[in-house]
Amino acid sequence: MVRFWLGFLALILIGTAPARADADHDAEGYDRLLALHDELRDYMLPGFTAGVVLDSGARIGEVYSDAVLAEKHAGLTRFDTALAALPVADWPRAQQVDYLAVKSILNGYRFNLEVLRPWKRDPGLYLDPLMAVAFTEVNGDEAKIARLRERLRAVPPLLASARGNLTEVAGDFADLALHNLDNSDGVNHYHPYRAVPPAGIIGWYEDLLARSRTSRPDLVADATAARDALVAFRDWLRTERRRMTAPGGVGADRYDWYIRHVRMIPLTAAGMESLAEREHERLTAALALLRHRNRDLPQLSLSQSASEQAGKIAETDRIVRQFLKDEDIVTVPADIGDLGSNTPYIERPGGPNFWEQIQFRDPIPDHLHAVIPGHRFDAVLAERDTRPIRSTYSDGGRVEGWATYLEDALTLAGATRHSPRADEFIALFGIFRAARVPADIAMQHNRWSIAEAVAYMRRRTPWLDEDVARVDAEIYLRRPPGYGVAYTIGKMQMDALLADRATQLGEAFSLREFHDQFLSAGRLPIALVRYEMTGAGEEVALFWNTPPIPPAER
Repeated sequence: MVRFWLGFLALILIGTAPARADADHDAEGYDRLLALHDELRDYMLPGFTAGVVLDSGARIGEVYSDAVLAEKHAGLTRFDTALAALPVADWPRAQQVDYLAVKSILNGYRFNLEVLRPWKRDPGLYLDPLMAVAFTEVNGDEAKIARLRERLRAVPPLLASARGNLTEVAGDFADLALHNLDNSDGVNHYHPYRAVPPAGIIGWYEDLLARSRTSRPDLVADATAARDALVAFRDWLRTERRRMTAPGGVGADRYDWYIRHVRMIPLTAAGMESLAEREHERLTAALALLRHRNRDLPQLSLSQSASEQAGKIAETDRIVRQFLKDEDIVTVPADIGDLGSNTPYIERPGGPNFWEQIQFRDPIPDHLHAVIPGHRFDAVLAERDTRPIRSTYSDGGRVEGWATYLEDALTLAGATRHSPRADEFIALFGIFRAARVPADIAMQHNRWSIAEAVAYMRRRTPWLDEDVARVDAEIYLRRPPGYGVAYTIGKMQMDALLADRATQLGEAFSLREFHDQFLSAGRLPIALVRYEMTGAGEEVALFWNTPPIPPAER
C-alpha cells in the first residue's frame, strides 16, 4: 500500500522530477556539485558539532551570536541557487543520488539554524563535551597534560557564555541537564567503567580532581575552577528552571518536513507509527511463539565474571565470522581483524540493565547489530571510502536500519541455529526498537514529555529498566528528529529493498552480492540507495523539490 501511494504521487510529480540517466559517464556539472559540497561543509560553523563547542572556549558567545547566525542563514540561499542550476536530469543515477545527498545536507543546516537552535534551547549542548574532559587520564605525557589544562581552563568561560546564549530553553532539556549534572545515567553510555559510577558530570569532575590531587597537583587549581563552574551552572539552571518552558520537540509539520527533506524517508509520522505498531505486534507474537518452541530448553545463564563474558564474546565472534563465510552472506575483507564488543561486563547493585540481561546470556544479538557485520564492520568499510561526498555522509536511518535488519535477517538465514534461545533475545531487541517509534514521534510532536515516553516504552518492552529507557528517550529528543524511528523504519526499508532486488533479479539474485552492493553505496539514506540499486524512482520523486520549513505550531 505504501509503494502504491508513492507510485501514484510520483505520477503527479513526474513533471518536476529529473529524468533518469543510467549511463556511467562524467556528467556535465558534476565537478561543480563536488565543489559545492566542499564549500558547504567549510561554510558552516564548527560549533554545529558538539565536540568542537568546548574548543571555542571564551569565543562561544561570538560564535553563536545572533548576528553571525543570521548571516550564516542568509548565505544558504547562494547554495540553493547553485544546486538548482545544475543539470542533474542528465546525470547517471549514482550522481543524481550524490546531488540529493548534498541537498539533504543543505536542508539539515537550514533546519538547524531555523528550528533546532540548540545553542539557545539545550543546556546539554554545552555540557556534553565536558564529559570527555573529565574522563582524561592525568598520568599522560606533558603534551596531553597541557591539552587537558587548556580544556579545563575553557570550562568557566564556556559555561558563562552558555548562560547568555540559553534564552529559549526547553523544559525537558533543562530537566535532563539537571539530572545529568548530579546523577549517573545508570547505563555508562560511552563512559569509562567504574564499579561505582561518579554522580553525574559534577561527580566526574570530582573524580578528576581527586586523581589530580594524587598524581598531578599542578592541575588541582584548574580542575577545581572547572568543577566550581559546573556547580554554579547547575545552581543557575535550578533558579531559572521555572522560566524554561519552551517545547522540546519541533512539532508535527516540521517533523514531517525534516523526515522527508533531511532524512529522506518517504513516509510521514502517521505512516511510520502504523508500520511500527504492526512490527511491534509481529515481534511480540514471535516472542510468544519462540518461548513456546524453546519451552523444554534450559534457560541461558548470566555471565558471572568478566572472563566468562569475554569467552562468550570470543566464541560468538568466531561463530558469526564462520557463518558469514560459509553461508555466503557478505564479503569480509581478509584484513578485518578483531572489532571488539559493545557491552563491557559490569556488576551493578541492582543487577544487569536491559542490554546486559540479554548480552550477558548470549552476545550474538548485539554482535550482529553493533560489531560484525553491523556497526563496527560498517564503520571500517566507511573509513575506506574515498569518494568526496559519500565518505563524509552518514545517515542514521541507513546506519541503524542496516544494523537492525541484520538481527532479523541473519536469524532467518541461520546465524542463531547454535543457540535457539538467542532468537527470543533478538525479538526483544526488535520489540524495544518498535516501541521507540511512537515515543520518538510523540516527544517531537510535543504530545509526551520524557517521563511519558519512558513510561510508554517500559510498558511495551519486557525487561526494560528506567535508566536504559531514559537514556534512549534523551538521545532521541535531543538529537535532530527521527533518530529514534531510524532502527525499525530503516530495517523495514531494508526488508523492502531486499524484496525489490530479489524480485527484480529472480534466479540471478545473490544475497552476498546484494549486501556487498548495498554497503558499497555508502551510508546514504536507504531510499537513495534503493534508487541507485534498482532504478525505482517513486520514492526519490518526493525529494527533488524542497518547500519552505513550515511555521512553528501555536
